[in-house]
Amino acid sequence: MGGGSSSANANLQNAAATPQSVAQAQTNALPIIATECPPIKIRLGGEAMYYYGNGRTGDPKALQYQGAIDEATRNCVVSNGQITVNMGVSGRVLLGPAGRQTSVNAPIRFAVERDGQAIFSEKYSLPVAITPPAQMSEFVKVVENVTIPYLGGESITIWVGFDTRG
Repeated sequence: MGGGSSSANANLQNAAATPQSVAQAQTNALPIIATECPPIKIRLGGEAMYYYGNGRTGDPKALQYQGAIDEATRNCVVSNGQITVNMGVSGRVLLGPAGRQTSVNAPIRFAVERDGQAIFSEKYSLPVAITPPAQMSEFVKVVENVTIPYLGGESITIWVGFDTRG
C-alpha cells in the first residue's frame, strides 16, 4: 500500500482552496498565454525601401527618399483555439538629396505564416506627410483583430516589411 501517513492524506482530503491561493494560481497561469503569441519578424529585404529618380538606381545623389522600419510589435489573446493578434509597425521616411516630396506612400505588408504557408497577407499604403522644412517624418500602422486558428505544435510567424512590388 501507499506507505504514506494516513493523517497527511486526511489533511489533503479536507483541504480547501482559499480565494488568495486561487488568485495566485490564476496569476501564475497567465504567462502561458503569452507563450502562445507568435513572434513578429521584419522580412529580410523589407526593412528599408529606396526611391531614386530618373532611373538612376543606386546613385546616392539621385535618391529622392528612403524608408526604414524601426520597430515591430504584437500582442495576442488566446481563447477557444484561436489566437487574436494586434500587430504594429513604426518607422520613418527620409528625403534624400534629390527629394522634394511632401507626401510619400509607404507600402507595408503584414503576413502570417503557419508552417511556411501564408494564412493572412495584407498590403497597406500609408500616406506619410513630410512638411518642409522637415526632411523626415514618422509613421505607425496597427492592424487589429487578426484571428489565427491554433491547433498546437505548429510553427506560426508574423512578418512585416516594405512591399515595393507592384
